[in-house]
Amino acid sequence: MDAALAAGPGFDLPGAFAELERRIATRTARVGVVGLGYVGLPLAQAVCEAGFPVLGFDIDSAKVALLNGGRSYIRQVADATVASMVGTGRFEASADLARFGEADAVLICVPTPLGPHREPDLSFIERTCEGIARTLRAGQIVVLESTTYPGTTLEVVRPILQRAGLLSGRDFLLGYSPEREDPGNAVHATAAIPKVVSGDGALALRLATALYAGFVDRVVPVSSPATAEAVKLTENVFRAVNIALVNELKLIYGAMGIDVWEVIEAAATKPFGFMPFQPGPGLGGHCIPIDPFYLTWKAREYDVSTRFIELAGEINTAMPRHVVDTLATALDRQAGRGLRDADILVMGLAYKRNVDDTRESPALRLIELIEARGARAAYHDPLIPVIPPTREHAALSGRRSVALSPEAIRAFDAVVIATDHDGVDYGALAASARLVIDTRNALGRAGLSGPTVVKA
Repeated sequence: MDAALAAGPGFDLPGAFAELERRIATRTARVGVVGLGYVGLPLAQAVCEAGFPVLGFDIDSAKVALLNGGRSYIRQVADATVASMVGTGRFEASADLARFGEADAVLICVPTPLGPHREPDLSFIERTCEGIARTLRAGQIVVLESTTYPGTTLEVVRPILQRAGLLSGRDFLLGYSPEREDPGNAVHATAAIPKVVSGDGALALRLATALYAGFVDRVVPVSSPATAEAVKLTENVFRAVNIALVNELKLIYGAMGIDVWEVIEAAATKPFGFMPFQPGPGLGGHCIPIDPFYLTWKAREYDVSTRFIELAGEINTAMPRHVVDTLATALDRQAGRGLRDADILVMGLAYKRNVDDTRESPALRLIELIEARGARAAYHDPLIPVIPPTREHAALSGRRSVALSPEAIRAFDAVVIATDHDGVDYGALAASARLVIDTRNALGRAGLSGPTVVKA
């Protein structure tokens, strides 16, 4: 099927879908966004700012109350932005899932974590679809945005939605469009990021393309939901594998006394054939540490090995332990002591610079490994005053960020820079710290070096 042809005029639509197309074209279609987190809330913002009425859904009633009061709980979406959305009269948040039927289009942005054995956990998608199915009506379009393995939309979502007797392509439309959010990136806003779109059949592709074209600058139609699902996984596997490569190069060059960050900076001057990736203390966030394993899990169904992806996962997962080993060695060499009974400050808890998101953050693992070696660990993060509850690091929940001062820094035996937020005075840090283990080259970028600075 020619995706461009399917997306454009060329055949008449059945009555309910013709009305949906008209409502999309006139921006009167009500768009429901399910899951108002780091993906869903910026998406709701883009849709609302384009002139569509938006009904946002979240099971957290406290978040719903904040949003309806014009306040945000995500740093990348300011309070003023949410207040403006509410002020237009076009945005409302709700925890009442019985209202799914009020939306003409339902966009699903719920989490897709891994289970305890690195198997896909689709429970959030399944429960959401079960809720949608209870109120599904003719003429609606449902689009999954959550990252998942190829086949999920048609093999998991479609059967659940069809349980009440309505059929995809005949009564309602179904599509998949992978989210491409980059929290903390001020350059690439949601509306400016090209949107890959797919549909379960030509009708679904046509209407899904029209819908997304109403609030993003460029739509990229593809031939099937499985293809669109594979696009998202490919993007994140690419990043995971390349980060693993530079992490391995960090180990190799470090043994040779070569600064890997200087190597990457110089290599990046080549105008072709090279793309810079940065090493670090491990992977974090809601995508890169998780998504590749959705593909490795699905590949087993086809008896295909994924050695490259799994090796990258092993390398990246080993980075926190490498950092702690480097810390212990540096303490022994420079202070004549080991980690036991040492006081260590971990700088930065977020999984990456300038965000307030701790999901899968390697800093949490660093704290656990440091304390497992008999040391005491504290943390400072200007964006995360308290460690939120997590399934993987439950014992760390509730710990508070320590205040930063020259006196406080001097009280620690070493500082580990795990996340290089911009709002930190690294000069003052380097001047006060007895020892700094820098996993992000934060001091190097600031032109700071010396015998008390060790890169890891």
